[in-house]
Amino acid sequence: MPSQAPLPSVHAVVVFLAAVITGLVMGGLMFLHDKSVPAAVATGLVAAGGSVPVLHKLIG
Repeated sequence: MPSQAPLPSVHAVVVFLAAVITGLVMGGLMFLHDKSVPAAVATGLVAAGGSVPVLHKLIG
């Protein structure tokens, strides 16, 4: 019987969801501003990735 990986902590899930929401909002705003899908995707990814360390400190 294969062993199952442990579930992530509540803290990790909250940080991840907040980063995803931040990335979606920033990407959506960039798309509304430039009408460019690649720029919106890049902005969303950068915003989500950049917000993870900050959120980890703030929510912790």
